Amino acid sequence: MTAVRKPVWKQIGYGFGICLLILLGIAQFFKKDLMRLKFVLTISEPSAIVENFRSMTRVFDHRTVRRNGPTYRIPYQKKSLPETYTYAGRRHNLTQWITKTTTTGMIVIYDGKIAFERYFHGNHAKTPWISWSLSHPIVSALVGFAMEEGLIRSVSDLVTDYVPALKGTGYDGVTLTDVLQMTSGVAFDENTGNFFSDINRLRRSLALGATMDDVVAARDRDRPPGTQNHITGIDTQVLAMVLREATGRTLTAYMEEKLWSRIGVEADAYWLVDGSGMELAFCGLNALLRDYARFGLLYLNDGKNFRAQQIIPAHWIRASVTPDRPRHMPGAGHPASSPPHGYGYQWWLPEPADGPYCAVGEYGQFLYIHPRCRVVVVKTAADTTPYHPENDGVHESLAVCRAIAAHVSRTP
Repeated sequence: MTAVRKPVWKQIGYGFGICLLILLGIAQFFKKDLMRLKFVLTISEPSAIVENFRSMTRVFDHRTVRRNGPTYRIPYQKKSLPETYTYAGRRHNLTQWITKTTTTGMIVIYDGKIAFERYFHGNHAKTPWISWSLSHPIVSALVGFAMEEGLIRSVSDLVTDYVPALKGTGYDGVTLTDVLQMTSGVAFDENTGNFFSDINRLRRSLALGATMDDVVAARDRDRPPGTQNHITGIDTQVLAMVLREATGRTLTAYMEEKLWSRIGVEADAYWLVDGSGMELAFCGLNALLRDYARFGLLYLNDGKNFRAQQIIPAHWIRASVTPDRPRHMPGAGHPASSPPHGYGYQWWLPEPADGPYCAVGEYGQFLYIHPRCRVVVVKTAADTTPYHPENDGVHESLAVCRAIAAHVSRTP
């Protein structure tokens, strides 16, 4: 009996249907990764950037840094801000700068009291906001805690003393001082305005499930360690790896115990994590504006919290914000420093020793501390101007913060 063959179009149709089902199954399996990739590819589109920045924990896996202990209610004593500031030899309007930089929140604390606090673009006091590189000094502080506990012996130790998996990589032979001061010599392009830069490739890889440990291990050096200051968040990630191995705990758990439960924060914070559950220490903290300010107060007060308890050694604070090599001194044109600002232990040092210092995050995040004026300024933003250390926007933000500190500290 001759078999009846199905028409060719039916055979093709069945085959197409099976292929379609397989593709749909694959798409469903990778649905979360694809959604994250789409999010990353459009993260800084002007029409979506503000909502994206306050939605990070809805898109990415994360760990919660629990708020514990009493909340420190920072008292208020309202003051006016200057109407203008001087930058590049000209007077500029402060309100226009706030608008131009798509500021979403700004707080000014003078002498322990909130002098100014405003939110914009739908943000409010309870809005967690992505830190970007404002996370760097927080990771540095955790290194200080681990030093005080004796879990990290010395900043002269090699990274591989704590993370043996980095032997044979670009971080072999690199000291903790090198990564704290971002002189590891490891090559990494931080320019967010270049689609093919290392930082943008990293973001796309993370969206698809890459792990930071693998990313770090794959990096090569393009200069000897300890010879040139080059701002790269990968060094901050290495500090987190060291902390994980030295403490035997996650960055989240250690931060919760040593920091977040002791400075009077008012809300939980959230660390974005990679495919293995490792915190994205170089950029991924989400917290309230006022809680970033509480961290700034800890440094302004030489490591003492709101109860005047010395929770982090004053000598660590001083070492963190004091340039100790020519390449870390402020001033443009130094051949061994890529940015024209000084640098300490994950802090920018734009003026000579004992002057103000700051943390600078992509897209306009700013944490500025002026010890002599007793001022802390924190600004969150969604500024689409491409970020890099030599960006005019960084210089202008510094000029604004200097003007604010001078004004509020001399105004009755």
